[in-house]
Amino acid sequence: MALMHLGELIRRQVERVIRSERGQGMVEYALILVLIAVVVIAVLIVLGNQVQNVFCNISGAMGQ
Repeated sequence: MALMHLGELIRRQVERVIRSERGQGMVEYALILVLIAVVVIAVLIVLGNQVQNVFCNISGAMGQ
C-alpha cells in the first residue's frame, strides 16, 4: 500500500517537472548529454584499437 502511494507521489512530481519550463530545460540538458554519450561511444568504437595501443604503450613505458 505504501509502495503504491510512493509511486503515485513520484509520478506526480515527474509530471510537474515535465510540465514546468524548468523541467523542459532539464529534458533538453538530458537530451544533450545523451547525444554526447552516443558520440563518445561511436568514437570509441571507431578508434578503440588505437586508444588501446596508446594506453598499452604508456603502461609499458612506465614499467621500464
